[in-house]
Amino acid sequence: MNPERRLLYLHGFASSPRGRKVELLQKLLGPRGFEILAPDLNVPSFALLDFEAIARAALVAARSTPDVVVGSSLGALVALEIARRGVPAPLVLLAPAIGVADRWAGELPDGDPVRMLHHGTGREEPIHRAFFEQMEHVRPEVDPPKPPVTIVMGRKDESVPFDRVASVWASWRKSGRLRPGSRFVEIPGGDHGLTEFGEILAAAIRGRVATVER
Repeated sequence: MNPERRLLYLHGFASSPRGRKVELLQKLLGPRGFEILAPDLNVPSFALLDFEAIARAALVAARSTPDVVVGSSLGALVALEIARRGVPAPLVLLAPAIGVADRWAGELPDGDPVRMLHHGTGREEPIHRAFFEQMEHVRPEVDPPKPPVTIVMGRKDESVPFDRVASVWASWRKSGRLRPGSRFVEIPGGDHGLTEFGEILAAAIRGRVATVER
């Protein structure tokens, strides 16, 4: 039996630690010796969401010395940010929200606060416009992360442009600073949620940990 491994899961925007992806990964990886730690990143609250507060909450959670950090959508940007700040664990980025701030800028309704569907509560919730303005300046993907990384990206992602993520990956490779063994996993039929592809996600996570352990 393999020793228990800690997986730090960073959820996406308007989600929660009890989302479908966490449940799916628990089902698939729990029996394989993974303990999943999933902090609530709606900090200081969803209404007053702040990227710096989110990053600090993730850094506190990373004191558990995870064997792998898995970030979904916005959580993938948080994973890149905490890696930039020194968390050494390997990364698995699921549908990373690279460039999503550009899309928000053109799609947000007028007014402040903005009302958005929160997938954790299942209803529309208010959130201040300042968060979206802040995210226009958040770019943790500019440089490749220091730890090894796997990106899992659906070709049919309806929220994050596939080509934007693929372009960032290409720039990382071209820089010569991407850690050996890092991977880009394309799912031809994959959407943004990726919950129909649980086995692929679980395999990417297991593979990321196994590569580091060799």
